[in-house]
Amino acid sequence: MQYQGNNRNFFTSLRDLVTRGMQSVVHTANRGLPQQGQENLHLDSVPCVPHEPGGRRTVGEKGIALIKRFEGCARLRTDGMVEAYPDPGTGGDPWTIGWGATGRDNFNGGRIGPDTLWSRQQCDERLERDLVRYAREVADALGDAPTSQNQFDAMVSFHYNTGAIARATLTRRHIAGEFTAACGEFARWNKAGGRVLKGLTRRRAEEARLYANS
Repeated sequence: MQYQGNNRNFFTSLRDLVTRGMQSVVHTANRGLPQQGQENLHLDSVPCVPHEPGGRRTVGEKGIALIKRFEGCARLRTDGMVEAYPDPGTGGDPWTIGWGATGRDNFNGGRIGPDTLWSRQQCDERLERDLVRYAREVADALGDAPTSQNQFDAMVSFHYNTGAIARATLTRRHIAGEFTAACGEFARWNKAGGRVLKGLTRRRAEEARLYANS
């Protein structure tokens, strides 16, 4: 009862203490996020959104934008059609068209090859269809491991380009909650045909940055 006359001051002080504590936590977390040019990322305390069992995770706007930026919709002809192009690492197979589509040609039958032509709408339709599949495969690989939307988007972009989400050390690190180590794994996947490609190096860096910005 001795504090009855000072309840307002007591709770005001308590509120200020909590506020200062939260500001300190936010400041500490922000220092851990990557800035331009930084290579050492500190992600072990990144807040994560758990995967909901039975729910279907979808790639977000940031992930789609990243994929589109690096895949491009190349080889647009003057007649508005889009033509296929060879793999930069092999100079041939697998041939790619639109937003990085390879393999089956859904619109003409057979496989995507040097003679494949799609409309821009067909390229967009194939991307939408592929993103559903790749997001499902990433979600299956991660199981119920806590994963933020940015982390998920980064890994969908990685898988869309490499097809390696099920076997990559990146995935195992993430599931173990070793976010800093997982982030460092992106940079290892920058080769095609045994050669380091600048485009892949830039893409892996952007995926790692998105993964870290959780």
